Amino acid sequence: MTAKTMGCSLGVLAAACVALGSAGAAFAADPAACKTVRFGDVGWTDIAATTALASVTLDALGYKATTNISSVPVVYLGLKTKSLDIFLGNWMPTMESFIKPVLDDGSVEVTRVNLEGAKYTLAVPKYASDAGLKSFKDLAKFKDKLDGKIYGIEAGNDGNLIIDKMLKADAFGLKDFKMIESSEAGMLGEVKRAVRAKKFIAFLGWAPHPMNKSFEMTYLADGDDWFGPDFGGATVSTNVRKGYAAECPNVGKFLGNLSFTVDMENAVMDGIMNANKKPNTAATEWLKKNPDTVKAWLKGVTTLDGKDGLAAVQAKLGLPKS
Repeated sequence: MTAKTMGCSLGVLAAACVALGSAGAAFAADPAACKTVRFGDVGWTDIAATTALASVTLDALGYKATTNISSVPVVYLGLKTKSLDIFLGNWMPTMESFIKPVLDDGSVEVTRVNLEGAKYTLAVPKYASDAGLKSFKDLAKFKDKLDGKIYGIEAGNDGNLIIDKMLKADAFGLKDFKMIESSEAGMLGEVKRAVRAKKFIAFLGWAPHPMNKSFEMTYLADGDDWFGPDFGGATVSTNVRKGYAAECPNVGKFLGNLSFTVDMENAVMDGIMNANKKPNTAATEWLKKNPDTVKAWLKGVTTLDGKDGLAAVQAKLGLPKS
């Protein structure tokens, strides 16, 4: 796979970006059919965090946000078949193979890039890079120390598919390596055990994620042809099912405003992973500490029944009024 930088203004996404109206215009109330807002989540903590931030805000506006956790292919099938409405975790370019078919057939639309500055590629503990394992090209040299394994996450996700293609192509001499599929939590548990024992381990790493603070880790160089340049430099976009923003324009306006930062996601994810808080609890606590965030998100957005959106969210979440 050769990664390509993609955004709403480039390539195939240009035709799929949704027109969401002028920034300052307020929409009338959404129809009753829009009350339930169905999110897809692929089981990654960063997507749990962003979905929770959006869900808490929508609930305060009078909607009922629900979340279905499935694999990446199943989430895109849900959008295609209209059993899901929204997916906030379209990591590009690594998810290009999943999203291109549904963009080409028009069943999924891209609302906007909601996060910049992300990255996604293979990583190792810092003590391994200090010992010379700094690049994809070094993996084969350290096969014995790595036990011939590269740790991925859940079956079917884009990162695992890239690793699988890389091994099958014997890229970097890795044909005899084995990919270990698990889950985000399972993989991080293996990393934690390896770090405690000072053992070598190669695994999928990404940011934003608390792993970047929990472990001293190094992202491997020279993986550009597989994960993209700049250590798998990525943007994350919001996807919706075909026609959703037109059917539910108030939610569409909210999604057009909705954006995140790496620091924001790291903080909410830390609450979920390290403080064992439910995603909606961690999201609510973060919004209470950062009340100005919702002002930008709710510009031109009303409640479900057409009332002042910002005032409703401030009242529901106990935020200071502006």
